[in-house]
Amino acid sequence: MRFLVIVKASSASEAPGFQPGAEELAEMTKFNERLAAEGRFERAEGLTSSADGSRVLFEGDAEPKVIDGPFAETKELIAGFWVLRGESLEEIVELMKQVPSLGPDGGVLEIRRISE
Repeated sequence: MRFLVIVKASSASEAPGFQPGAEELAEMTKFNERLAAEGRFERAEGLTSSADGSRVLFEGDAEPKVIDGPFAETKELIAGFWVLRGESLEEIVELMKQVPSLGPDGGVLEIRRISE
């Protein structure tokens, strides 16, 4: 089974020009290399802040409306993701409890099984 692990945005990840520190990147690289060695890792990506994005809103029969970022509610935003392989949701939850750092504000991961 494959799972999408969504890294929720924080005020730090939404700050203009945010980049993780060298130590954080090194720890995350080491963690991802471990996932790859275990055959779990498919991909991981970080996203730029919502200031660089847009939303397309569909409402009934009206023309789609484009809303440019930044977006106010960080709890609704995504800062990055992993696509991982595992046998169960519980297995991936236990694995993701070992993530080294999600930045200075901490963070939230949402884990969802990919429909295949």
